[in-house]
Amino acid sequence: MEIMLAYDHSRNARIALDAVKRMFVLEKPEITLISVIEDPGSATAAGDEMFQQQYSEQKHGAEVAASELTAMGFKAKVLFAEGDARKMILRATEERRPDLLVLARHSYKPDGNFITRRLDALVEEFDHMTFGSVSAFLARRVMCPLLIVPTHSGRSGRD
Repeated sequence: MEIMLAYDHSRNARIALDAVKRMFVLEKPEITLISVIEDPGSATAAGDEMFQQQYSEQKHGAEVAASELTAMGFKAKVLFAEGDARKMILRATEERRPDLLVLARHSYKPDGNFITRRLDALVEEFDHMTFGSVSAFLARRVMCPLLIVPTHSGRSGRD
């Protein structure tokens, strides 16, 4: 079995990594961490520096994550790409044909009370209609099974 895990070394990506470790500890599938560095969209020297810093941090984080997986007995490798995360991950799944794509549900704010959750749901729906999120984009297009790992604090309190 081959699993592709979208990994940007964010808090949410680490939650997805931990979920993969727990769920597949017995199977020990081959895991490809796909780490996409998005261009900051600036042609200035400051933009180049920001890109290089992000690239270095993300590269180091992905390599550490791959080392953790290897230490647990998984076969792990890292695939780096530059550009729009949605398109680069889709392209990687088309080229590599994993058995499963795993990614974290990106959430920029912790879940709050009922009213906050309702407002967040409206904002999220608006985002999906206007800009689209990585998970929504991929859910409509990938040709392999997709697992979206929730990243909010659940009832289990494990976050």
